[in-house]
Amino acid sequence: MTNTPIIPQLYVMGAGPGDPELITIKGYKILQQANAVLYDNLASKELLAYTRDDCEKIYVGKLPYGDYTTQERILELIKEKAFEKGLIVRLKGGDPFIFGRGYEEVLFARENGIETFFIPGITSMQASGFLDIPLTHRSVSESVWMVTGTKKDGRLSADLCLAMQSNATVVIYMGMKKLDQIAQTYVDAGNGHMPAAIIQHASLPHQRSVKGIISDLPRLAHQQQLTHPAIIIIGNVVGELKY
Repeated sequence: MTNTPIIPQLYVMGAGPGDPELITIKGYKILQQANAVLYDNLASKELLAYTRDDCEKIYVGKLPYGDYTTQERILELIKEKAFEKGLIVRLKGGDPFIFGRGYEEVLFARENGIETFFIPGITSMQASGFLDIPLTHRSVSESVWMVTGTKKDGRLSADLCLAMQSNATVVIYMGMKKLDQIAQTYVDAGNGHMPAAIIQHASLPHQRSVKGIISDLPRLAHQQQLTHPAIIIIGNVVGELKY
């Protein structure tokens, strides 16, 4: 009797903003087939209950500004587990292709002879709807800028200054550490009055948020003890809207 050959496959999958029920049906089905799951800090642990009992669950989390599993080690595990077990899932919070380094892992897998698949997830900025904040509204915002608050070199993204020149909604990921600098950038440009909000733990029962104007946002965040993981939303969509 011949053993079935192992075919190394990697599914890079979005776990959504936090609520496990926001995962896609396709994601749910693939989790049931997985032989190993590498999951991060922002992916709901409840999703692991969808896997088989013999599925290996490996935590590869990256706590913001704290202890973390290096990206190099994650890549090593992807290669090791794919060739050892076949179908594996890299489960990442939000959407893996939006500030999630998911495509880096796809390229690595392909370079090492691993077949790759992508399953998108709901990104955290879409949880703005839980606060009645639409990302676009035809009378005040015709587009959305997604900006990272933490570039690889540690500097604030220059795209933020470009976004401020438009009427677009600006959503900043991983920006809480630079909240003071972000607010000051708006104040220096004469836009300190712009409506803004912070959403922490979006879509989860312990979700917390604050609304105000951007110049006041650091003070409000301090008062409410808001920290990461959170998104910052800046624009007129945060204010009172009418038809």
